[in-house]
Amino acid sequence: MKNMLHYRKGFTLIEILLVVAAIAILAGIVIFAINPAKQLGDARNAQRRSDVNSIINAIYQYAIDNSGTLPVSLTTDQVEICKSDAVCTDLIDMSNLTTNQKYLVTIPFDPNDSSENGTGYFIELTNSGRIRVLAPSAEQGATISVIR
Repeated sequence: MKNMLHYRKGFTLIEILLVVAAIAILAGIVIFAINPAKQLGDARNAQRRSDVNSIINAIYQYAIDNSGTLPVSLTTDQVEICKSDAVCTDLIDMSNLTTNQKYLVTIPFDPNDSSENGTGYFIELTNSGRIRVLAPSAEQGATISVIR
């Protein structure tokens, strides 16, 4: 009887392998359900939405404080916004918004797609005289654009 109890202690290799396999299957299901790539893309798109709204809000706050005068000479062409303290050749200079950090501390830039001097965000004056700020590098087929 003592020998029989002695051999029953512990787990067999098959039992351990079954538990490891079950944990691996459950982990795979959880990772698939969470989908980290989609979650990260959604987070970057949320940042883009926030940035676009911050830019357009700062532009209109500047206009309110300056008798309706816009901080830049906008065109009907979509032009990329220049980064703070960068060389703004062929880009829209928005440095008036960051002067003394009154409207923005710094010009926001796209989390994935910004050039050396550009933010990755574009601005244009629509035919109806409204300002449009957009993030053309939005992920997962999203369209991020604000017109006011």
